[in-house]
Amino acid sequence: MLEVNPYNRFLDGRSLDAILASTPGTLAELAEAIGAGRLTIAPAPGKWTPAEILCHLADCEVAFGFRLRQTLAQDHHIMQPFDQDKWAASYAGVTAQQALAAFAALREWNLILIRNAPPTAAGKQVTHPERGTMIFTTIIETMAGHDINHLQQLRKLAEAA
Repeated sequence: MLEVNPYNRFLDGRSLDAILASTPGTLAELAEAIGAGRLTIAPAPGKWTPAEILCHLADCEVAFGFRLRQTLAQDHHIMQPFDQDKWAASYAGVTAQQALAAFAALREWNLILIRNAPPTAAGKQVTHPERGTMIFTTIIETMAGHDINHLQQLRKLAEAA
């Protein structure tokens, strides 16, 4: 069994809302700092380009949004895992700007859901087949930690640019 939230170690003490709300703007700043010419260049063989990381974040926002909504809508929901590398096969031809726009819109929509969820939602249980039982709040913590992980990767690429 994998750990419930593998991104927990990235959480830095800020509120989850602050992390989630700031990510779209920070991504845009980092994409600009990396530069248009470098967004499609992989930092090493077998690694995603910055644009592909942005596409991955947009894809994950779709998945997280679905998981949050299913957790609220169904009792004892079992999440569907996905293979991020197979999803990444569709990234060719998607620009960093398209991925950023999709991510920002989806994040805004998910934040509306999170902020309007009833207080009882925080402890609502859901099961991930590979990670076990977690609660609604764990999904939000995972989103925030996942953001920070990829922001750190992009920050390193921006500093190297």
